Amino acid sequence: MREHLHFYIDGQWVSPATPRTLEVVDPATEGVVGRIALGDATDVDRAAHAARRAFAAFSRTTVVERVALLEAIIAEYKRRHADMAAAISAEMGAPALLAQKAQAPIGIGHLQSALTVLRGYAFEEQRGTTMLQRTPIGVCGLITPWNWPMNQVACKVAPALATGCTMILKPSEVAPFSAIVFAEILHAAGVPAGVFNLVNGDGPGVGAAIAAHPEVDMVSFTGSTRAGIEVARAAAPTVKRVHQELGGKSPNIILPDADFQRAVTGGVRAVMTNSGQSCNAPTRMLVPRARMDEVLAIAKAAAEATTVGAPDSGATIGPVVSGAQWDKIQTLINRGLAEGATLVAGGPGRPEGLSKGWFVRPTVFGHVRNEMTIAREEIFGPVLVVLPYDSVDEAVAIANDTPYGLAAYVSGGDQDEVRRVASQLRAGQVTLNGAAPDLMAPFGGFKQSGNGREWGDHAFGEFLEVRAVLGWAPRPA
Repeated sequence: MREHLHFYIDGQWVSPATPRTLEVVDPATEGVVGRIALGDATDVDRAAHAARRAFAAFSRTTVVERVALLEAIIAEYKRRHADMAAAISAEMGAPALLAQKAQAPIGIGHLQSALTVLRGYAFEEQRGTTMLQRTPIGVCGLITPWNWPMNQVACKVAPALATGCTMILKPSEVAPFSAIVFAEILHAAGVPAGVFNLVNGDGPGVGAAIAAHPEVDMVSFTGSTRAGIEVARAAAPTVKRVHQELGGKSPNIILPDADFQRAVTGGVRAVMTNSGQSCNAPTRMLVPRARMDEVLAIAKAAAEATTVGAPDSGATIGPVVSGAQWDKIQTLINRGLAEGATLVAGGPGRPEGLSKGWFVRPTVFGHVRNEMTIAREEIFGPVLVVLPYDSVDEAVAIANDTPYGLAAYVSGGDQDEVRRVASQLRAGQVTLNGAAPDLMAPFGGFKQSGNGREWGDHAFGEFLEVRAVLGWAPRPA
């Protein structure tokens, strides 16, 4: 049983202003595996003022000093890698291998990316007689989700530290253990008091208070579009910068000349990874109408090869994060059946042999129309919908017919055609022919998938203001 009843504020673990706790549930067993304290606006206020006090000195640190700090954090993170992976498996049910090989390491990846960018970043740029200075924005409120906990924590904290900002982190109360390990890592690495603060809590109690606090200069939020709207509303009266990475319903266009076995199998696997709990998962597969039956046979085989089980079982995927999430997924699967989609694999209920835990059957629907609920709403579970198209232009139109625009995918044999299609897609990141992730590539969305960008050098801009100093250099004679 993990007990975490304190917050990390001003370099110390402190008691909450008002004692209130939440039980953390293991989604694989439905049993309680820990307790955390829940904060409120008073705790946020304390953290915000600590961050404001620390900003005066930390914002003036040199690049050399911040490089050394990131190096120390990376070294400590590597030392605690096993602890981090174990925490992630316990809190959100990630299979042990996924936690060890992807979920935990991606935190190091973002720290290393920020370190690489920092070493060569131009914080000043002279244009004629004017100097442009990129200066830290101030105190940052960071609100992160449960699905890839260290990915989202590190891709916000790393650039914030690198640019000289101070911050308050509110991780998801559903999956809080990894963020606590992260706070321990930063403390051990020597992050100055007040630069990083952690307050656990829920959205109404802590998230809204961070977004509204007058000492918070920007808020970076990752989560649902619905919650993102509320964050923006809370932030509006103080006119702070709001950065958001929100929902997705990403299209995956399989062109007629693609290697269908490879592209379809890869597409199914990409949806099922992390139990479908990825905002950029390619959940809408678009295929030539004439080849629908062939595609569904391949997709069925790939889905049925996806094993489901406890994190330590060696299964491909684990449970979804909570009972509430499981209920939502079941509702949408049943909606797909009611609206006439063809069930190809999986379906409602738990997989055979799993009577407890929030496990979902790897599910594929075929012959889906884009107006169906399962093609419009983000399911956030291991559910793929396959839609037909009659021409590539129609595929592009269907792909863009969504309120979201986080990611998109294209597979085909003719690289020029693949690029032509990619250039028409209204999405912040487009992956061609199963290309590997790139932590230096900007990540973020169009439309209701958010605003701003994370990862690599583009992330730095979210945490910087630009000051123009006119007359910096003498006017030429």
